[in-house]
Amino acid sequence: MTSARWLVALDIDGTVLHESGHLSDAVTAAVRAARDAGHEVTLATGRSVAMTLPILERLEIRPEYVVCSNGAITLRRDPDAVLGYSRFHVESFNPAEVLTTIRDNLPLANYAVEDEEGHYRYTGWFPDGTLGAVSEAVEFDRLLEGPATRVVVISPGHAIEDFLSVVERMGLHKVSYNVGWTAWLDIAPDGVNKATALERVRELLGIPRSRVLAVGDGRNDIDMLSWAAAEGRGVAMGQAPDEVVAVASEVTGTDLEDGVASVLAAL
Repeated sequence: MTSARWLVALDIDGTVLHESGHLSDAVTAAVRAARDAGHEVTLATGRSVAMTLPILERLEIRPEYVVCSNGAITLRRDPDAVLGYSRFHVESFNPAEVLTTIRDNLPLANYAVEDEEGHYRYTGWFPDGTLGAVSEAVEFDRLLEGPATRVVVISPGHAIEDFLSVVERMGLHKVSYNVGWTAWLDIAPDGVNKATALERVRELLGIPRSRVLAVGDGRNDIDMLSWAAAEGRGVAMGQAPDEVVAVASEVTGTDLEDGVASVLAAL
């Protein structure tokens, strides 16, 4: 089975997990069955390292590589590391210019910066648990210091359409950005996304492009699904926005319908 194995890349929130954070028995069983069949089942998520590793434990999978922070951080399995994984590839950028530009356009928004170790500095308000356990409230100017793997901006006062409009007007051409759930903006190093990280992983594993399967539901999955659909399978969850569905080669059920389980069962 190993010679015909697939690289299976799964988003977490709204894909493996229901939006409520619930992990269903059907999805758990399907993921483990795909693993046991010899496929390389991994996670490709916008979550930080600290918020990704517990999901691996819940699923009981130990892939060779894991993609975090929307592609800015790739982990590699490491038996000598405290949690079994160490950083294999990290992309970063200077966040100062993009932060000051966004603040001029969204003065009432809330800001956070993730560093290369997965630690967050933030100013303003973020929902409990969204930044992980290691975070520090600071003044805005402290966010401008040092390299970042990600900048996060949330603006609860904006409807998602208005937020998108403001972001587009800023012309963030020097970085890559994706809008997640309502009024949430993730900004990554230029040209870095889940697809760029997964292509690196695919090459390292020696799996052909025709045997890649990616499943996701958010705007930060667009590049990943396009990449997978080009020669393999890019699957959008049933509740995904229209622009996500448009780049996918297939659509499965919603997260509440355990759409991932249906895809993996057919694999």
